[in-house]
Amino acid sequence: MDLTPNNRYSRHSSLEQIGESGQARIRASHVLIVGLGGLGSPAAMYLAAAGVGRLTLADFDTVEVSNLQRQIAHTTERVGQLKTDSARQACLDINPECQIDTLNYALDDEDLESLLSDCTVVLDCSDNFPTRFAVNAACVKRCVPLVSGAAIRFDGQISVYDSRQNDAPCYRCLYSDTDGQADSCAQAGILGPVVGMVGCVQAIEALKLICEIGTSLSGRLVLLDGLSMEWNEIRLRKNPKCPVCGHSGDSD
Repeated sequence: MDLTPNNRYSRHSSLEQIGESGQARIRASHVLIVGLGGLGSPAAMYLAAAGVGRLTLADFDTVEVSNLQRQIAHTTERVGQLKTDSARQACLDINPECQIDTLNYALDDEDLESLLSDCTVVLDCSDNFPTRFAVNAACVKRCVPLVSGAAIRFDGQISVYDSRQNDAPCYRCLYSDTDGQADSCAQAGILGPVVGMVGCVQAIEALKLICEIGTSLSGRLVLLDGLSMEWNEIRLRKNPKCPVCGHSGDSD
């Protein structure tokens, strides 16, 4: 891959914190994105544009007309296609150098554990608690950092759950089984750019983790109120009784 000053990634290479060595890290990374909707669309496209060497896109849904208001990887012409195939094409249109694998089925625990064996970072861009819980458990077990995002109505939230840090909370430290019912965008509505903002922040956090720069959102939950355009932050602590990462819990 060409890393000369005039290449595709020169604006990254010119950043002191990234440089050619950081771009090489991005090139060598493998990122799993679970969910190719409103969050996964911008995240996948920005990570492909950044030069991530391998992207694995996981989603079993197909593109619908109602998705197009916010899921920017998809187009009117691709309505009816698998979201993974549509997103793969969008990413390759931006950067044909990126290797993109697609998984067009619901991932079970065994699938996730196998996938995470060589993943650098995982992005949870799904829209339901069972998937979020399963992805989190696999990340804890494999010690792979997880960048989690969610959005509904005018609100969004983002955090990083990095089980490589002994004192870092995981997703289940924040949410329990009793939180397992959440409104969907179809039920509650969603302002399109809100998911775009959250997905972009997920991409930023993923690149920071890959390049080992800056301060990640591990231990912090950032909340976006799109109506007032306010960002707020909540400090998170590890729950010693967490069923996934707690001292008495297991990671299955």
